[in-house]
Amino acid sequence: QVQLVESGGGLVQPGGSLRLSCSASGLSLESYNIGWFRGKEREGVACLSNHDGGIYYADSVAGRFTISRDDTKSATHLQMNSLNPEDTALYYCAAVAQLGGRCYLDDDYYNYWGQGTQVTVSS
Repeated sequence: QVQLVESGGGLVQPGGSLRLSCSASGLSLESYNIGWFRGKEREGVACLSNHDGGIYYADSVAGRFTISRDDTKSATHLQMNSLNPEDTALYYCAAVAQLGGRCYLDDDYYNYWGQGTQVTVSS
């Protein structure tokens, strides 16, 4: 059974940082394209392609957020810096099996999802 579990959310002041984690079981993230999304609209935030390590960010987070993958722990992380109130949302990780090809910041592309972790940026 495939399961993605996010953690690391919380309350942070504007300008602060958080590191989100997503642990995968039932699959090896090495063979999957992975993405991070947020909010009810599932806005694409960042994604990482498994075959060439290509990384893509939404314009709203480029330069502030960093996506990474830890193959030894089958986990993905989203380092978020310089947070502002507009970043407040429920953050999800997602995965899709992919042999070659880039990832996409489109929620329709992914078929495995976690339950989300809440990030609140407020003073």
